[in-house]
Amino acid sequence: MKRFVYFIILIALCHLAQAQQTSKSRSKRKNDKTTSTVVSNGAEDITILGIKSKFLNKDSSVAVIYMRIDLSRINNMPVRWKEFADKYTINYVLYPDFASRERLGYGNIALSEQNVIQIGATKFMVNFEVKRPTNYAQAIMLAEVSEIGTTKKVLNDLQLRFKDNKLSDRYTLFEKTAQVPLLQNYINANDTLVVKDVNNTRKKLFVSRYRHDFDPATSPMNTNPRNAPRTLGVDSTFMIMANTPISFKEEGLYFMMEDTTDATGIGVVVANRRFPKMTRPAELIRPVMYMSQSQEINEFLATKDPKKSLDRYWLSLMNGNADLAKRTISAFYHRVEEANRLFTTYKEGWKTDKGMIFIIMGSPDRVQRSKDREVWVYSQRANFSEINFTFNRRPNQFVDDHYELQRYVEYQPIWYPMVEAWRTGAVRD
Repeated sequence: MKRFVYFIILIALCHLAQAQQTSKSRSKRKNDKTTSTVVSNGAEDITILGIKSKFLNKDSSVAVIYMRIDLSRINNMPVRWKEFADKYTINYVLYPDFASRERLGYGNIALSEQNVIQIGATKFMVNFEVKRPTNYAQAIMLAEVSEIGTTKKVLNDLQLRFKDNKLSDRYTLFEKTAQVPLLQNYINANDTLVVKDVNNTRKKLFVSRYRHDFDPATSPMNTNPRNAPRTLGVDSTFMIMANTPISFKEEGLYFMMEDTTDATGIGVVVANRRFPKMTRPAELIRPVMYMSQSQEINEFLATKDPKKSLDRYWLSLMNGNADLAKRTISAFYHRVEEANRLFTTYKEGWKTDKGMIFIIMGSPDRVQRSKDREVWVYSQRANFSEINFTFNRRPNQFVDDHYELQRYVEYQPIWYPMVEAWRTGAVRD
């Protein structure tokens, strides 16, 4: 029995891909800044699972928008390029900020071979240009992906900055063909990529590598002042050429700058080949700290055999019930993988505040966004009618999307029952 649970974990992880197909509609709908809609197509349905977007400044007057649209079809059938182009259109409106409804500009984007690339069976990358509004250096772009001939639409918002002071406003990570931006803060070791701008400008960039194991998020009830930021020790430095294929062989946090004195740049986590999945016992043992008691955490920290400790942990929680253990393990590590995929910043997604809330609570029912804030709204759970988790955007030299949770002791009567549901195997993804 001592190896039983670990084998269950591996089996469960092998089946995550199938489970994800049904659960991604919730995850992406709530966390990729979009609302889902179903489009009837005879006997088949196409669902918009999520939208992610990124801008790159072409010059001080034009920004190029990259928008990835993830679709799904019943029975997992692919969506053909022509179906996508014939069925959808994109329009946008520019506003001064999230609170204003003064229209600074607008546009309609027809989908064609010139601005759409199919990057998977049901994924498409759209690019188009947006002109800078007169007398404004930045704007909020509210885009609608609409089904032609109906009122069905999906919204996506993006903050545009037309002043190119930041490297990340002009360059981003593209896959090896340099045609499709990655729109994520992680890559796998030895993957080929290109740090690229829209003008194909070849220039040298300075790179620092940090080999640092960042701490996971603390409890939502921990209102103690945060420790002062620690100085990270640089493990190695080197130079790369922008708009040229490169690869990073060693895992770690990489930071790319135009000058070694720059305060901002482009950060990327280089992870092992299986990431965002987690399969090693030493990796699998760490996220369970979010649902563990102090004594259990101390045992994990002191263990010299993570596999045995993990076996004992799950067997003890599930009272030896193999079927219950299998279901709970599968659900838990599915959420861990999704947290890595959705929320990785300068550290793995499961370690972030958003990742912690997502793992324990699941996808929010609603997401309310403003300039520097996101509010996740959960409603109609067994032990509460509605609860909000507020995340504030904080400055970070490595990434633009670093958010910190506002912590309150009042979360205790909400959080502990959800943790207990995990510990008793009552959670179903």
